[in-house]
Amino acid sequence: MLWIMRFSGFFSAALMMIVLSPSFQSFPPAEAIRSSPTTPNPTAITSPNPFSFRKSAPFHNAEECASQRHQISLCDPSLVHVAITLDVEYLRGSIAAVHSILQHSKCPESIFFHFLVSETNLETLVSSTFPALKFKVYYFDPEMVRGLISTSVRQALEQPVNYARNYLADLLEPCVKRVIYLDSDLVLVDDIYKLWSTSLGLRTIGAPEYCHANLTKYFTDGFWSESRFSKTFVGRKPCYFNTGVMVIDLVKWRRFGYTKRIERWMEIQKSNRIYELGSLPPFLLVFAGHVAPIEHRWNQHGLGGDNVRGSCRELHPGPVSLLHWSGSGKPWLRLDSKRACPLDALWAPYDLYGHTR
Repeated sequence: MLWIMRFSGFFSAALMMIVLSPSFQSFPPAEAIRSSPTTPNPTAITSPNPFSFRKSAPFHNAEECASQRHQISLCDPSLVHVAITLDVEYLRGSIAAVHSILQHSKCPESIFFHFLVSETNLETLVSSTFPALKFKVYYFDPEMVRGLISTSVRQALEQPVNYARNYLADLLEPCVKRVIYLDSDLVLVDDIYKLWSTSLGLRTIGAPEYCHANLTKYFTDGFWSESRFSKTFVGRKPCYFNTGVMVIDLVKWRRFGYTKRIERWMEIQKSNRIYELGSLPPFLLVFAGHVAPIEHRWNQHGLGGDNVRGSCRELHPGPVSLLHWSGSGKPWLRLDSKRACPLDALWAPYDLYGHTR
């Protein structure tokens, strides 16, 4: 267990990078199978891909893992399912996230990735960067939510692909009973199987909760002043949670129709302005107080800060399994601009952007 205390300065970040960097292991070779992607919407607009990524080193299962030497189905119960969005603005982050997951997994060939896209030209890039990756691409039509999205405090939060997580139960095959949803601005420094094996009990989703956070600030005064809205929290002990890291029981989600419940709050928002942030508040309204708590180590969030000079963040005290640059500041942008924050050095080893270092 890694205990990482608050620190500042590039020297401390360098030490952290040494501690958290993955150790490369040589596992017996195994044959990996990549799934065929779904056919995207033919009416979707395509554009040339401006990105170039280096090919990742191969990753193989350790001897104690389930054998993946044979063709396996997406429905194979031995697989760990991970869902991540792919879009041009955050593509570099998504590739780094996948890279970090593979590097720290004892059984990387037992991970199946579900990529949610609103553009049609990203599958080739993924397969060329990770030739042995098991994955499937799902086209998410922006028109599904465009009419439900209201203006937010940041334009980036208004992008339709941010809402794809609401539709995982509809997009993924019915045989996929559980999935880990991850944002594109994070990296893992621990084995994802530990997160996958988290017990949700009777709950539908699991996430790290932050009960000290002031939940009132996530909703407008109009929300709290109208009992028809605020009474949704009556009888619950709601805590803030970040939707960038969630373990989701898709069977329960489908059974209880949570997609429709989230959409209902988005419809109310369009006419009543009950919150200012994008896709987070509807999740809080539906699930806060009904979340299976997961250790905070699985979402050290807020590392992006607000991208203002001098606004660099530090880690929260305690062990770290996942680093999350939520906020407007992204590590790849700060590194490219030569104005990196100390913790951005921990993201850099997973970056595969460009042909050479």
